Amino acid sequence: MLEILGIRMSGLCLKAFEACDEDHKGYLNREDYKVAVVMLFGYKPSKVEVDSVMASVKQNQSGVSLEEFLNLMSTKKAAHFYQSEVRQLFTAFDRQCRGYLSLEDFRKAFSVVAPKLPERTVVEAFREVDQDSDGHISFKDFESAMNYGQDNLSALPLI
Repeated sequence: MLEILGIRMSGLCLKAFEACDEDHKGYLNREDYKVAVVMLFGYKPSKVEVDSVMASVKQNQSGVSLEEFLNLMSTKKAAHFYQSEVRQLFTAFDRQCRGYLSLEDFRKAFSVVAPKLPERTVVEAFREVDQDSDGHISFKDFESAMNYGQDNLSALPLI
């Protein structure tokens, strides 16, 4: 499925690049890049994101080349897709739609995904994920735990 999404995304990225490179310069300047991101992801990138992208451009270029743009958008799409999956997983565990997971929610989730896991391990995991020790796992807590070790996917900001 990811491969199909990747092929589709590459085609969309190419079309967005071509549409935003109106003068056929072979690169996207700051404004072109912002418009392309809006076309592909539906949001205007922050100044910090654009500054970061422009700083990563090769010194002899005036903007983002097609190859660089395709690589950047591929990484951004993977991060976006992963974040969506994390949200869906949290929602599946939050059966009462409260916006947080209780220890009981956590126990029920683990009884499905790892039924032989000792109760003590589940409680320890809950306490580890509950970063502010309020007895609830917020989406922020959950996302942080799920993203642990996923630095390569979160290299570009999504918003």
